[in-house]
This record gives sequence, C-alpha cells and structure tokens, in this order.
Amino acid sequence: MNFITCPRCGRECYKLFDSVCRDCFFETFKLIELPHVLHVRICSACGAHFHRSRWENVGNTEDVVLKAVENALYIHNEAGDVNVYLEPREITPYIYKVRAEVNAMVREEPVHAEAETEVRIQRTACDMCSRESGGYFEAIIQVRAAGRFPTEEEKKRCMAIVREAMESMRKKGDRLAFISEVLDQKEGIDLYMGSMNASKQVCRLITSELGGSFSESPTLVGMKEGKNLYRITFAVRLPEFKPGDVIRFRGRIIQIKSSGKKVNGISLEDGSRFISTPEELKGAEKIGNIGNAVLTVLVSIEDNAILVLDPETYETVAIRKPMSFNAEAGSEIPVLKTSYGIFALAYSDIPQAK
Repeated sequence: MNFITCPRCGRECYKLFDSVCRDCFFETFKLIELPHVLHVRICSACGAHFHRSRWENVGNTEDVVLKAVENALYIHNEAGDVNVYLEPREITPYIYKVRAEVNAMVREEPVHAEAETEVRIQRTACDMCSRESGGYFEAIIQVRAAGRFPTEEEKKRCMAIVREAMESMRKKGDRLAFISEVLDQKEGIDLYMGSMNASKQVCRLITSELGGSFSESPTLVGMKEGKNLYRITFAVRLPEFKPGDVIRFRGRIIQIKSSGKKVNGISLEDGSRFISTPEELKGAEKIGNIGNAVLTVLVSIEDNAILVLDPETYETVAIRKPMSFNAEAGSEIPVLKTSYGIFALAYSDIPQAK
C-alpha cells in the first residue's frame, strides 16, 4: 500500500481528507453545534410551547425541553447514518441541563461528538389562556326550542356535545376552541365561544344529533388593520316535538319515539310506523306526553277493542285494542287520556306508571 505524507503534521496516511490526514481533518471538523443556553416559553396554565411565532401543544415540560434542543442542535450536512441521544436532567422547575451525544458517518469514517446545553424555562400565559381568562369570544350560540323550552336532558346533551367538540378541535390546532361563559336560562342556553369556526361546527353537531336547524347573524364590533371585525350569533332551534310527546298530525295520533333529522314514531290507533321530518310536522298539535299516562282497569277484551274505565269519570269506554296486546281482563293497564280520546300504551313506553 502506498502511503501519503500529511502536509500539515508530516505523518504518513493512506488517504487524505481535504489535503490533510484523518486526524488533522477531524481536529477542525465540527460534527455538531449546540448553544450553551436555550430559552423556552411554556404556558403556565395549559402547558403549550411558544415556537416559531406560534403556540403549540407538545406534551409535558420535558417533551418541550427536548424539542427545543432538537430544533437548536446543528448537525453537519456531510454526516450520514446519524444517531442522536439526548439526556435531560431537571435542575429546578425552571432550568434543565441536556447532554447531547451524536454518532454518525462522515466520509466513510465513524465520528462521535458530545455537547451540553442549559434550557431556561419562562412561565407565561399563552394567547388562548389569556383570551379565555379575559372573557374573549368571537361568537354566541343560543340554544332554544321551537314552541317550547328545552328540557334539562337536552341542555345537558348540548353541553356534552360542545365540550367534546371543543376538545377535539383544540387537538386539531384550533387554539381558540374554548367556552368563555355559559348562561343557563329557562328558555335555553347561551354559550360565549372563543372560535367562530368551532361554533359553526358545534351547531352542525347539535342539530345533526338532536334535530332542528340553526341560523347565523353577524354584528359589526369594530375594525382592525382596515378590516371590519364581526361577532356571529348562532341561533339553534331544537325540534318542537321530543321523544315521548303524543301529537295529532293529519288526523293521526302519533307517539314520538325519536327526533333528529328524521322524526320516528308509532300510531297509537293502529300501531303502524311513522316517519317524518321536523319541517313537515310544523302545524302538528301536541295533545299529551306519555309521562302523563295513568293506570286504569281493563274491564274486558273484544275482537278489535277493549273496554276500560275512564281514569277521570270511571265510566266504561271502548277503545281500539293495541297491536300485540296481552293483558288480561281485571288487570291495570297504562292509558293516556286526550281531547281526542283515550289510548292504551305499552308498559315499556311509560317512564313511571302513575
């Protein structure tokens, strides 16, 4: 093998690296560079990390520290097959020491380098937490019901939908997806929302599950950099009829089973299935609710009718026999008395027989 003399140190070598031997080349070659001190900003409320002019949800404090070191660590562009090992050590809640070890191949030669940095943590409030604590809002969602007040169950479900949606949207990067204030009133709920886009999505989710519709109305609140600033009021209207309601529609007596985009029910006269939409049911008459059902005595059973005692006058009246009716004469059955007559109900439909 022919040896070459290094023009710098005079040692013999079999290969030159930029006109010098391996040792001379790697004496001045910097595989890595890392600042001695790094500064990071972390939100004291939610733990978000300020990076590249924006707040990001990274993880816990150690995750933020490691990401800051990874972003600051410079590795020479000639390095290949790079392996990086970072060892964080908490000195105080505001100071971390991080040791970096890097192994790589440079010009087919294995190279190892180490460096250490101090990461100093500044605790502050992020944009989202600052605005949330300050009552910031871009939109108002008003949840109401057509022709009635929303039930407590409907209010609770709406709030669950809102909170689940806010959590999902924050994870997707909408840092304004928060609720500034909730006003629970007899006529419904008013929600003051940090994000206009998130508010519209929430309205879609509520009406998709509970039915009804929503509209939006903008209000000019000022200007910024020559552009008009608006707040949007979203008016959510839940369906007029809810599960358990009994209505009269086009001459039929219908018990509502479920209400959403579609309204499903059953005829109390012949047991047939009923499907409609909230829009088609406008003008229907609510004549009762199965929660108002009472027990009365079944006097006798005939072919297509049953004789029962009127729960108010105690007179014997004949009513249509429901489908799959299996009660025995002399027993008590649940009925609903309305202005259009008395209707027998199934025990399974009654929340609490009276």
